[in-house]
Amino acid sequence: QVQLVESGGGLVQAGGSLRLSCAASGRIFGSYALGWFRQFPGKEREFVAAIRWSGGTTYYADSAKGRFTISRDAAKNTVYLQMDSLKPEDTAVYYCAADKQSYAAVVQTLGRYDYWGQGTQVTVSS
Repeated sequence: QVQLVESGGGLVQAGGSLRLSCAASGRIFGSYALGWFRQFPGKEREFVAAIRWSGGTTYYADSAKGRFTISRDAAKNTVYLQMDSLKPEDTAVYYCAADKQSYAAVVQTLGRYDYWGQGTQVTVSS
């Protein structure tokens, strides 16, 4: 069993930056992928970025490319999402998730993820 706890959300002005953290308790194996999703009010969660625990291959949604960076610290069992050049349309609840047997073709698939954090609110003011 893996538990995920997000932190780092908050209020920031447009153009600013935030770094989200996701601390995992329990064993994270090399087959895992850790991902970030976000959810707008009344909408389904959407993929933002993911990283394979073994090798560190990263994947990004088009909306995140060039502005967001996902990284991991294996020693701390933590995944980060550095968000730069934030826009008001990035305002959402951001969730961390873990897929136990991930591979490239499914890394963006919401239903693949086995464990989820509680979410952290990110609000970008204009």
